[in-house]
Amino acid sequence: MWNKRNDELNTVRPQGEPMRNSAPMPIAPSPMAPAAPAATMSAPKQSAVIGPSMTIKGEIRAMEELLVDGEVEGLLESQSLLTVGANGRVRGNIKARQVAIFGRVHGNVEVTEKIAIREQGSLIGDIKAAGISIDDGAYFKGSIDIVRSEPKVEVPTRGSAVPA
Repeated sequence: MWNKRNDELNTVRPQGEPMRNSAPMPIAPSPMAPAAPAATMSAPKQSAVIGPSMTIKGEIRAMEELLVDGEVEGLLESQSLLTVGANGRVRGNIKARQVAIFGRVHGNVEVTEKIAIREQGSLIGDIKAAGISIDDGAYFKGSIDIVRSEPKVEVPTRGSAVPA
């Protein structure tokens, strides 16, 4: 039983008959996932999801990507991409590295990189971001403050001339 011959492992078994090999079967890749060689695959990206049936009141802080497809009332913070899905409803302020809005947001949004309000997306509130994109069909009411990165100031080193 412990030492099976190769021809026993490769035989076709009738449907409904249990598999007798105790070795784990390799997991087939999902048809929706792109195929990638095992050597180049890295750890999967971490993400958090607030599903369509969820309602949350309070503060949410995440290091990873955050998808809001339910209702949230309160502060949302992510140090990565924060996406408000088509079913997502947010009443509160958002702070993130990047934001994509497909649903509705009522509050101020502060982004260190870029915000995108997609078709059918809606934002009522002020935006503070380095970049912005508003698709045709999107709704926006508020003010926009484009933030530029500060230019680096050179500090004079010892022995160099300082302008007067």
